[in-house]
Amino acid sequence: MGTHTLDYLEELESEAIHILREVAGQCERPALLFSGGKDSIVLVHLALKAFRPGTFPFPLLHIDTGHNFQETLDFRDQLVERIGERLIVRHVEDTIQAKALTEPSGRFASRNTLQIHTLLDAIQEFSLDACIGGARRDEEKARAKERVFSVRDAAGQWNPNLQRPELWSTYNGRVQKGQHVRVFPISNWTELDVWEYIQREGIEVPALYFAHEREVVEQQGQLMATSGLFPQGAAAAIRRRVRYRTIGDMTCTAAVPSEAATVAAVIQELLATRVSERGATRLDDQLSEAAMEDRKLKGYF
Repeated sequence: MGTHTLDYLEELESEAIHILREVAGQCERPALLFSGGKDSIVLVHLALKAFRPGTFPFPLLHIDTGHNFQETLDFRDQLVERIGERLIVRHVEDTIQAKALTEPSGRFASRNTLQIHTLLDAIQEFSLDACIGGARRDEEKARAKERVFSVRDAAGQWNPNLQRPELWSTYNGRVQKGQHVRVFPISNWTELDVWEYIQREGIEVPALYFAHEREVVEQQGQLMATSGLFPQGAAAAIRRRVRYRTIGDMTCTAAVPSEAATVAAVIQELLATRVSERGATRLDDQLSEAAMEDRKLKGYF
């Protein structure tokens, strides 16, 4: 009787499914943070493999900044309707009004820091003890410091010096009252791994990820979506054939010139690049060397 050796993507898939099932087995009130981006879409696909024919043992939770691409929100709603799972949406705009928060202004202003408040409020509202997300170590050096199960204190804060060992894929989701864990099932994946998995599994993702003609504004060498959400200055709108490597807020996520209109073409494009997706297109991460880590210390995902 022959034996089957798992290939690289099958190993990554198996590890991620194991982690999702560990969350279900160890945690009482988890949630999967879902944005409509490719990484959270892959997580949903993995959860379908992990738990079907049953339902998910957790809801999907979207922290909506109000600055999302409409295409992303439409895709989110269509996916949730198709799989028949529960989606919870909490809005940063509501938090700004309720807490009288000061919203950042100026060019490339982002609500990424403000959404920390909304996320922590949602964790408290639903007494969540685990939040599952699609962060990967290759995205950014602060995320490279994370364990798969990463403990947050009662204030939602992260201390990189208080990480638990995870030897032999043994994960510890036990927390004290008020604490919770952030769980990263695809932490060991790369951007290329994600796209090769999307290709192998035939996973649908928003059209924003593929080359299309779009009206953009060139700001400091970056191609930004035209929007009334932030000042464009004197720059005139131009039409360019672009795609998005990551789908964040349109106020701080740049497009890249591209002819990659298929998954296979995106993979070939990635094989030729040496810049990470966030390093190339997420302007909120370029504010300082420690921009992401500063946000994570305060509770950002």
